[in-house]
Amino acid sequence: MSSLKNSTVMDTKLPRYQVKVTKDDLVFSAAHFITFNENECERLHGHNYRTEIVIEGPLDENYYVVDFIWLRETLREITGILDHHVLLPLRSKRIQVTEKGQEVVAQFQDRRWVFPEEDCVLLPVANTTAELLAEWIGLQLKQVLDEQKHFYPSMLRVDVDECYGQRGICEWSD
Repeated sequence: MSSLKNSTVMDTKLPRYQVKVTKDDLVFSAAHFITFNENECERLHGHNYRTEIVIEGPLDENYYVVDFIWLRETLREITGILDHHVLLPLRSKRIQVTEKGQEVVAQFQDRRWVFPEEDCVLLPVANTTAELLAEWIGLQLKQVLDEQKHFYPSMLRVDVDECYGQRGICEWSD
């Protein structure tokens, strides 16, 4: 019988704890278009995006990194902001987005789109790629973790899957 007192190299390292949340209801459907190669712009189209979150940190007094239910509900609220909207980038060098009354106008070169204001989410990003959507979602989550939980994860990873296997990922770590 082996003794619990026998030590190995692995015993000297502290454990790391993570939680991972991805659920069928952590999805959002949204329209967007992106620019690339300086002078090209996709057609307006949509995706059924799926999100996944991984958070690493110490265990709390309940032996959680963070409560799964709280995390799932918070992520559902954040993705709900994007759900069934047109996502437009406010920091794009190529797409100009302006609000005119109750309309939002997006323009790329000679192409122009006009949307009802309530159908749009104007994001502080340079392009509405899956990677930058992952960053935006992560920043929203980090803010809520700070304000509500006073929790600063040692690692936060956000995956945004736009087409069952095409993922944009943003990760922060110490």
